[in-house]
Amino acid sequence: MQTVRILAEASQEAVEAAAWYEHEQIGLGSELFATLDAAFDVIEENLVPLSPLPDEIGYIGAKRLILDRFPCDVIAIELPEETVVIALAHQSRKLGYWRERSKLSGGL
Repeated sequence: MQTVRILAEASQEAVEAAAWYEHEQIGLGSELFATLDAAFDVIEENLVPLSPLPDEIGYIGAKRLILDRFPCDVIAIELPEETVVIALAHQSRKLGYWRERSKLSGGL
């Protein structure tokens, strides 16, 4: 089992995304949080390997878990003792905007 640590910036992105979805449709923000909880369980239990990112972004060691219900990716860096979630990236945002956060993960 792998410990999952979530950076404050990623947590803030999740809160903002949930608020936006909740504004669009009542209950959708809660669904996003439930989807994220399930995604973190998948990462923690190592049930599905994280997908590599394109070379220009993946070189920092970040990988992603693509969410089914929402157009977002959980961006994470796998370290020996833990997996650090560095972003909840909406798929319309510029890929790699979170690149500098890899330094905050403690492993790079």
